[in-house]
Amino acid sequence: MSAHTDQHAHHGGHDDHAHHDHHDEGGHAESTLKGYTIGFILSVILTAIPFWLVMDNVISDSGTLALTLLGFGAVQIIVHMVYFLHMNAKSEGGWTMVSTVFTVVLVVITLAGSLWVMFHMNTNMMAGHSHEMTHPN
Repeated sequence: MSAHTDQHAHHGGHDDHAHHDHHDEGGHAESTLKGYTIGFILSVILTAIPFWLVMDNVISDSGTLALTLLGFGAVQIIVHMVYFLHMNAKSEGGWTMVSTVFTVVLVVITLAGSLWVMFHMNTNMMAGHSHEMTHPN
């Protein structure tokens, strides 16, 4: 009996790996029509609510409104990653999640640093500008 035949008989005639891939595709339980439908409905809701908040001026404070819209945007990004990009801790051995977290950290550091620099440049330049205006030549 050959090694292939022995291996086939040992597994009872089933290829466990192929059965797992067909059933679950590497841990992507959302890769069905039901999963795509749930993702689509959540995306529509997460778009409609912020649109309503802005159009009906529900939140009058602009800072609170901005934070609320950012929160809805962050949740929508997660919905897209899970339901449409099929990213979870199990996909590709967890490397997609690790690379996503690394990318998010870099983007947050870059944006926060840029905003910090622009705020301080604006503050320092405006302070010098107002000083010149109070003391005419």
